Amino acid sequence: MGERVAVVTGAGSGIGRAVALGLAEAGWRPVLAGRRRDVLERVAAEMPGEAMCVPTDVSDAQAVERLFSQVAERFGRLDLLFNNAGIFTPAATVDEIAVEDWLASVNINLTGAFLCTRAAFRMMRAQEPRGGRIINNGSIAAHAPRPMSAPYSATKHAITGLTRSTALDGRPFDIACGQIDVGNAETEMTRTFGQGARQADGAIRPEPYMDAKHVAEAVLYMAGLPLSANVLFMTVMATAMPFVGRG
Repeated sequence: MGERVAVVTGAGSGIGRAVALGLAEAGWRPVLAGRRRDVLERVAAEMPGEAMCVPTDVSDAQAVERLFSQVAERFGRLDLLFNNAGIFTPAATVDEIAVEDWLASVNINLTGAFLCTRAAFRMMRAQEPRGGRIINNGSIAAHAPRPMSAPYSATKHAITGLTRSTALDGRPFDIACGQIDVGNAETEMTRTFGQGARQADGAIRPEPYMDAKHVAEAVLYMAGLPLSANVLFMTVMATAMPFVGRG
């Protein structure tokens, strides 16, 4: 198999970092996208081979276009996009959510994924050999929200619609699109869950974690399939976390 090129957004930490490292170890050529070059370069330094680092604000359409233009210029093709960049906003009931927090969540979690999907789809459709794969990082919140998380939950539900639409639009062009919904991978964003996470009944209880490397393993499985096969949705979660039966 020839060189396989993968763009990972939010690659500087957490799930993005774990997936980028896993791809590099599996022989992919990773392109690391995130807000801070120094953070991306620290991740790249952990990799067995060379990685391309492109500081990118995924909510900025021009920055996203620059990212994919640099990928096209350097590699001439793109085989995988892992749409991972995302944020939490402060916990609040829906009437107390700041408009700025709502817009930040939509701009990064949803619009960022759309902008990257649009640019990747355009490349994959035109390249030879044609096609590629897009994997969206959804969340268990795409199915069952936590209390006081309307911006995050709404954007993750919307990612599911983007996944389905992209999978449908990609059929004629050999572009596969799937979604991985993650529950309680241990990252900087979720570290407080071990001390206590808000439950549907209002209680605060500690929740178990799983290692983020298991998310990377799942993404690698999805990415390694031939384009004639697709994992449309996969859930990977800490076994004992309160998801099934939540509420």
